Amino acid sequence: MITLNLRRLAALMVKEAIQIRRDPSTLLIAFVLPVILLFLFGYGVSLDTARTRVGLSIQDDSAAARGLAESYRRSRWFDVARTGSVIGLRQDLVAGRIRAILVIPTDFGRSIAAGAPKPIEIVTDGSNPNTANFVAGYAEGVRAAWAGTPPPPVTLITRFWFNPELRSRFFLVPGSIAIVMSMIGSLLTALVVAREWERGTIEAVFATPISMAEFLISKLAPYFILALVSMTICATLAVTVFGVPFRGSPLALLAVSSAFLAPALGLGLLISAATKNQFVASQVALLSAFLPALLLSGFVFEIASMPKPIQWLTMILPARYFIPCLSTVFLAGDLWAVLLPNILAMLGFGAALFALAFRFTRKRLD
Repeated sequence: MITLNLRRLAALMVKEAIQIRRDPSTLLIAFVLPVILLFLFGYGVSLDTARTRVGLSIQDDSAAARGLAESYRRSRWFDVARTGSVIGLRQDLVAGRIRAILVIPTDFGRSIAAGAPKPIEIVTDGSNPNTANFVAGYAEGVRAAWAGTPPPPVTLITRFWFNPELRSRFFLVPGSIAIVMSMIGSLLTALVVAREWERGTIEAVFATPISMAEFLISKLAPYFILALVSMTICATLAVTVFGVPFRGSPLALLAVSSAFLAPALGLGLLISAATKNQFVASQVALLSAFLPALLLSGFVFEIASMPKPIQWLTMILPARYFIPCLSTVFLAGDLWAVLLPNILAMLGFGAALFALAFRFTRKRLD
């Protein structure tokens, strides 16, 4: 039976709060590093199709060739940085100064006049497949628009819900909150009990009449509050600095964040209790929490495009359920039909990890 002495528990939590305040590294990870990561993902990482630097080789002197070349120069998708021969532009392509070469071939104007347009040549850098496909597709689109190609019999009108401008920042910035909370919840908590073992202070703690439930709650509660404060700061910056829309409610954001902190804190406490060494605990936390949240949660790479075994592996990652919740709250609103299943999944992982942490944490020194 779990018993709690509220007075003793409050004293332990005050002791842990004082220890956090005296540890500069904890405050750095909790408040400075999240802001740095948020700005890196907000400004340094972009999946948007920006203006791509290309080279233009005009091998025909006709009015049609000059008109097409001018269309490429005025295109919102391309920045014609260089012009010249294909041989000269090839060196720029290899050196990375341009991403593609658009070649308007000889006899282009004559073919246009004869009613049989000669295809243009598009040379792209295949070492970056996404950019290569983007350049090829939009270069052909500019040529079709210039040529006045008649529209197909069926016209498609595309509508994008929740993010009409398809701005990747609106997805990356909320997703980065999950990365931040993974670091705070798992990394900082992983150092809690391990720090006590290394400093030898855990012997004095175990000599007191506290129960294991009181010990664990006193270790987790301050970091739970710390993580929520950091989340609030990140959410405020996301809306005010990065312009991310917030269509949900603070209550929904608090609910999904609290649910995610359950497995994050549970994992950190389990690592801390099992390793009893700060360096080992920090490395295990990075490998088991931070990197999976970054690479396998759908934050950067689409889960559906991963191999099937990796897709199955992502089902045990709490961040996989947290990131869709953040996107929903920020961009769509309080869609509880989407939020509740993910919240229940995160709480289930949290209960399992807390049970394991409680099993590994014993009030003994062996």
